[in-house]
Amino acid sequence: MSYSFSTEPQRLPTGLLIGGEWVRTSSGGTMAHVNPATGKVQAEFPVAGDSEVDDAVSAARRALPAWRGLAPQARATLLQQVAQGMRDRSEELGLLTTLENGTLKAYASAFAQFGASWFDYYAGWTDKLHGANLPFAGALDYTVLEPVGVVGIFLTWNGPTGSIGMKAAAALAAGCTVIIKTPDLAPFTTNVFGEICAAVGIPGGVVNILSGGTDTGYSLVRHPGVDKISFTGGPETARSIQAACAESLTPLVLELGGKSANIVFPDADLERVTADAAAGICGLQGQVCNAPTRLLVHRSVHDEVLSRVVDLLEATKVGDPFAADSGMGPVISERAADRIMGVIDTAKGEEGLELISGGTRLAGDGYYITPTVFTAASNSSSLAQREVFGPVLAALDFDDEADAVAMANDSAYGLAAYLYTSDLSRAHRMASDLDAGSIGINGGTGLAGPVAPFGGFKQSGYGKEGGIEGILEYTRTKNVNILL
Repeated sequence: MSYSFSTEPQRLPTGLLIGGEWVRTSSGGTMAHVNPATGKVQAEFPVAGDSEVDDAVSAARRALPAWRGLAPQARATLLQQVAQGMRDRSEELGLLTTLENGTLKAYASAFAQFGASWFDYYAGWTDKLHGANLPFAGALDYTVLEPVGVVGIFLTWNGPTGSIGMKAAAALAAGCTVIIKTPDLAPFTTNVFGEICAAVGIPGGVVNILSGGTDTGYSLVRHPGVDKISFTGGPETARSIQAACAESLTPLVLELGGKSANIVFPDADLERVTADAAAGICGLQGQVCNAPTRLLVHRSVHDEVLSRVVDLLEATKVGDPFAADSGMGPVISERAADRIMGVIDTAKGEEGLELISGGTRLAGDGYYITPTVFTAASNSSSLAQREVFGPVLAALDFDDEADAVAMANDSAYGLAAYLYTSDLSRAHRMASDLDAGSIGINGGTGLAGPVAPFGGFKQSGYGKEGGIEGILEYTRTKNVNILL
């Protein structure tokens, strides 16, 4: 596949932000970043070793008293300025997003806009975090909400600027200081965020940024000066982090994977259904935790819906993420491409699974895989149960509402579920019965934005991002009792 940049960045920002100062060399050496669209190394970035992690934690702890003591409205103003800074630099952030993870340039800047909306939202919460007066005979009893302290934040590589908003905005609004671990597969955009924070006057040490790999992450997780961890990623890594946090009983927020069911009834708007189903597989090359990767269609319209979805996917151009006519870019890495193709090749030989479309890796530079559709005779098949985290769809049929609910809930995951029907009563019944943290109906999203809580059940993690639930994750409740 031929590939050419439509535009070149002025720079690829790298470095560690510790205590308000940029550190360009570190004890951990360097790592190479590979552009997934070309398969070529495009930058080296520093790796934070134990000493840099310790410096960042110390800086965050020193900055904590002044930040938590800052007047709520002053903190709100700074967060609003961060939001505006992200919007002002959204085109630059979009360009860097495409270069670091292969997101289509056509909508890469939307991640920065999305992240900015979380800072605007949580800025409004800074002066609304309060306790309560409690009835207590002979005493004044009241509660106080306090910031939990220093928060270690692990961003996801498939949308770092959006992930910054989902995690850091609430923590900072609550009065916490943060240490952000950038994704090793997408290290650039977070540094622009650090520049924005410095430019608007966020005090040094309130926001610290560390780049690196697994060793950097575990050094941060195990540090006794970290009061809470917020992690987005896969269940396997989460289990290791959880075990490490158990050493010091550090609490976590975990937003993990999913195998979200997309349930379609005959009375649905089938044109909307097929467009959404195809977009759910092509968007970010299927590398989305709440992607609708199990298509459950009522038997009476299964063949029609599947045919329409396949037509849309086969018409999607896979290629250069800077090209205006590309509908899907590369997956994140050679390792991811090999893993996804391994899943596809295994599924081709599994009884009860039939390849309907796609299933190939495109020749040439970069990591390009065609959108792939299998039909599955049973929800117990490997493809219906396993999160692929790539452009692979498993399509099944069902007989009735009870059958659809049973199939949807028959999963180790519970992040999101989607439903298409014109029957309002059915929509409410199923929203109650589906075992998932977010339910999208008739095009409703599984991630509604900063005003609504987002987070899963079962192996999709615990804790919430968004809404009042999201900021309460970064507070602790103190009770005060005064004898009268």
